[in-house]
Amino acid sequence: MSPASRFLAIIFALLCAALPARAAQDAAPERGAAITDPAALRELDGGKFRLDRMLLPERSADVPLPNNELFAMPSMAPVRQAIDGEFDRYIARHGASLPKETVGVGEGFDFQLFDRALLYSAESRFVLAGIVNRMDRTYAAEAGCGEIRLIYRLTRINKVAGDDASPPRLPMTLNLVLNAKGDGATITCSEIAGRWLGGTPSAAAGPLELISHENIDRIETNLQIAHAPKSSVRDFRTDYLLKVFRYDRGARTFAEAPMENQIDRARLLADDGLKREFRAWLLDPVNLATFDRGTVLIPEKFLASGAIAPTPVGFDPSDLEPEFGLVQGEGAVFSEADVVAALRKATDSGVKLQNIRSPAGFERRLNDATCSGCHQTRGIGGFHFPGVDWMADKPSNSTVVPASPHFFGDQIRRRDILVSLRDGKSPDYSRGFASRPQLRGSTELAGTNYYDGWGAHCYVQGKASTNNDASFRDWTCAEGLSCQAAGKISRIGMCFVKSR
Repeated sequence: MSPASRFLAIIFALLCAALPARAAQDAAPERGAAITDPAALRELDGGKFRLDRMLLPERSADVPLPNNELFAMPSMAPVRQAIDGEFDRYIARHGASLPKETVGVGEGFDFQLFDRALLYSAESRFVLAGIVNRMDRTYAAEAGCGEIRLIYRLTRINKVAGDDASPPRLPMTLNLVLNAKGDGATITCSEIAGRWLGGTPSAAAGPLELISHENIDRIETNLQIAHAPKSSVRDFRTDYLLKVFRYDRGARTFAEAPMENQIDRARLLADDGLKREFRAWLLDPVNLATFDRGTVLIPEKFLASGAIAPTPVGFDPSDLEPEFGLVQGEGAVFSEADVVAALRKATDSGVKLQNIRSPAGFERRLNDATCSGCHQTRGIGGFHFPGVDWMADKPSNSTVVPASPHFFGDQIRRRDILVSLRDGKSPDYSRGFASRPQLRGSTELAGTNYYDGWGAHCYVQGKASTNNDASFRDWTCAEGLSCQAAGKISRIGMCFVKSR
């Protein structure tokens, strides 16, 4: 299978994975853990969950604040400044590394930049595209009972005279992350989880009653910074810029911040002391155990404040940004011997590893623990939650699928944690690899694209069981399907109908 054919197969599989979930909303995997219904989102966007009202609670105007005014707000000025700086560095970096290729806005360039004028325009605003419960992240924000995320999609709001087309959505999301429990609130995590599991998408009651501007923790942005069509020198490629801005409540402004677990590979490789410190920290048995479970919180001194995630990528972990894992050769942060020794030490210390049982498993976890690596795994382009376009007159397949297979596949785990919180039990916050969700004893995803059905990620089994990588040997396909890898280098592939 050629790279182009493989990519088309992936895209088709992604769409097939998400479409059935929309056919029966009552049985959707995200029930109780997310609000994706277009009618509900339209109503909520007209109320207190409109972005300008969340950022300016004193604002009572009926007309939404356009982006030229939004980014003129003192609280948002640092966001604009940081994004502009990333654009300048992106242009300079490509100008230096690709002198024969051009970078600019418009179809005449080899790398076609996103037009920043649209981001800061009076003709655009951020429209509510989804609300997602992330109380499964209570381990990272215990006092706040985890997070609730309001996800907004950049959209043109004014039509050209005589144009009957729907307002086009633009390739950017803004994620307003809030603590599920506000400071000083007397409600318990158990009660909040119970509201989500039994509540309705109403701003006046149920789970959304608790959400206000006082819960704001940070903004996360994901912007398609450039697209490069296929040419004689390379295949097509799209780059996504990821950023995080933490809210300073005293100053009432957002400030650029390190991204959770986004390892600053370039800085570590340039500083031998920092590299050794990071290697020792991550391979310590205690930290390796949380890393294996997917709940590690890497110290900020090792992290970057921005990332570029290119797509498409293949299934081999070495294709994934930050291409950081077992980088062989001079200056490598980890060697295979480092990982083998750390795994043995952890086992001897009584640590029971759930996912990482080999150097390849370590490398895959190292990639999907990062923001960029996770967004490159089972995403729709560079997004995990583009949201349904409820402003569209005639939605197409690209606008009726609210989220990626990675998002839907993780809902079983998230609901299980919500139930544990509601019932006052100690939740199991662990997660599998981004490519292969945990079932938590449920059979809900069995036979689907999310887990082991057509288009699911799998591992090509060797003839002898001893030939199979211990981290992936359970990645099998449902009956009637076989795992087919795209190349000879990696045995990670996709489940397809058995060839005769």
